[in-house]
Amino acid sequence: MRYKNLTIIGTSHIARESIEVIQTFIAHQKPDIVAVELDRGRLAALTERKRRRMNFKDLKSVGLNGFLFSLIGAWIERKLGEKVGVAPGSEMLSAVKLAQQFGARVALIDQDIGITLRRFSAVFSWREKLNLLLDLIKGLIWRKSLVRFDISKVPSRQLIKRLLKEVKVRYPNLYKVLVSERNEVMACRLAKLSSDFPEKKILVVVGAGHEDDLVFLVKKYLKLENVHNSDDVKEVA
Repeated sequence: MRYKNLTIIGTSHIARESIEVIQTFIAHQKPDIVAVELDRGRLAALTERKRRRMNFKDLKSVGLNGFLFSLIGAWIERKLGEKVGVAPGSEMLSAVKLAQQFGARVALIDQDIGITLRRFSAVFSWREKLNLLLDLIKGLIWRKSLVRFDISKVPSRQLIKRLLKEVKVRYPNLYKVLVSERNEVMACRLAKLSSDFPEKKILVVVGAGHEDDLVFLVKKYLKLENVHNSDDVKEVA
């Protein structure tokens, strides 16, 4: 998806297809800036040989709900990644390494993971916890009713929209924290990048669930006079 000097690629964090698309784009288009759905902490975790996992010291910082969500989410991603032979986040790491290889700047546009997990702990309701428990039970009993797709590839836009719609209905607070609020942060930072570097080619690598909303939000922020006063984009060499 393109808008002004931005090209947005929606990815799956465990899809080899995503890695290949990013490699091809950067090698042929040679963007000046590569913006990725990462913060400094998650980038550090991806680049360390032995990836740091959440421990009980983090419990006080992010809260119980955020702590458990991080552990369970990481476990699910790791198990799915093992099935397809791709470590979670490989496409983001590949984008960063290729950007550095081709001399492009790297922009870290996501909200700090600590903020996201604390927000999750604060708003995840008992109703949503019950819905989650019921959905897990249904999934175990009626496996045939689950949505099936090739996890080695990026899901279709139609499927992504359908899944996001269901999440928004059954888990409104989860959707707000994990999708809406982060989209606002990333769009604001992308608008700043686009405004500050109008002549530069910017590749944006984000999860496919964020892709559609970002262009709409970037347009909104580019119309605001205070876009230059927004939070600074975190960049690495």
